[in-house]
Amino acid sequence: MRGRRRLTALTLMIVAALVLASLTVGCGENKATEAKVTTLEPGILMMGSDTFYPPFESIEGDKVVGFDVDLATELTKRLGLELDIIRTRWDEIIPGLQSDKYDIIMSAMLITPEHSKEISFSDPYIDADQSIAVKTGSPINSEDDLEDKVVGVWLDTPGQMTAEKMSGLKEIRKFDNILRAFENLELGEIDAIVNDYPVNAYFSKTRGKTEVIKKIITQEKYGIGVKKGNNRLRLAINDALKRIKEDGTYNNIYKKWFGIKKTT
Repeated sequence: MRGRRRLTALTLMIVAALVLASLTVGCGENKATEAKVTTLEPGILMMGSDTFYPPFESIEGDKVVGFDVDLATELTKRLGLELDIIRTRWDEIIPGLQSDKYDIIMSAMLITPEHSKEISFSDPYIDADQSIAVKTGSPINSEDDLEDKVVGVWLDTPGQMTAEKMSGLKEIRKFDNILRAFENLELGEIDAIVNDYPVNAYFSKTRGKTEVIKKIITQEKYGIGVKKGNNRLRLAINDALKRIKEDGTYNNIYKKWFGIKKTT
């Protein structure tokens, strides 16, 4: 009996040692994973963004706010880093990434073949289908009702390209700022806006004078831009994004900015 007790005690000690070793290995693996995510500034994830595209990014007081900002903040937290937003102009945003001014781009950027030649992308984080917004109470209820109507678009965007494929429009009026397009729509200067669905949904929700009457499925998606060759960071972002979607955090952020839950 005494010998068996010794054996049991010894076995327990071995088991305890194995458990401790496994925990140590696990911690080592986590540290190794974090160590693989190298950034330009240790402990900081610098994000390049053109901050004039609500609800994805815009300025409130001295803060940058928006859907992209909230999602990037959560992603950064999951990576064990701190977020630093570098404001930049749209035409300089990809060159800035390529010249190491920041680690990532997160600025409502479409994943396109053209962009993908210059930078790498994370998995898509939101659908950016097109849509038609009209003034509340407008008789326009479908795309067919846009015949002989004036449609507003944001200059050089997929919304403009979508509108240009529509037949029978009286005029496509181009704006350099989507807010100006909505102001014109509310004043009756234009009859409708063709633009990204999330943006049309946001302005219709917050301003309360317009409504989205049709979503146009275009399979367009936004992604997080990473410098070519930085696969460790790209894969780490994909892993964090997956976990954010799985645990419901993504839905909470989406609902905050667009008023409804979204599963993507």
